[in-house]
Amino acid sequence: KPDDSKEAAEEQNEEKFDNTSKDSLADDSEYLVKAAEVDMKEIELGKLALVKSSNADVKAFAQMMIDQHTKASGETKALAGQKNISLPIATTEKVQESFKDLNDKSGHDFDKEYADMMVDGHKKTIEKIEDASEDAKDPDIKAWAAKMLPTLRTHLTHAESLKAKVDAVK
Repeated sequence: KPDDSKEAAEEQNEEKFDNTSKDSLADDSEYLVKAAEVDMKEIELGKLALVKSSNADVKAFAQMMIDQHTKASGETKALAGQKNISLPIATTEKVQESFKDLNDKSGHDFDKEYADMMVDGHKKTIEKIEDASEDAKDPDIKAWAAKMLPTLRTHLTHAESLKAKVDAVK
């Protein structure tokens, strides 16, 4: 039994969907597992930023991440439930590592690291969700991904703006 919640969910999905007519759901399930992990990360790092940052722009962005990724998490969980797909139920090792790395910083270094993480994370997430919107075999998962993309792109634009503001502070 794997220790990491993401690995456990992926194994459960492989067992559920292997050698069935829903074999393609095994592949598609990875998109939902990844999205669930990203939502957890954005929410946890956002909560940390609300506590540790004194920058109003960072706090406003963090609150937006908490609110919007909580909503996205609900949509992802609902779709996973319909498709009988297991999702991580606790923060994954990757999320815990990011949280620890960020928590070790303070002041301007914290704000800079948080902004950098938000830009990098949203770029990677957009890439994965674009893949899902094009390559998912399940039409509901494909539609879910296409619906997520505009919001994620907006988040990236906000994250890049935040990064520019934080970088301008000496």
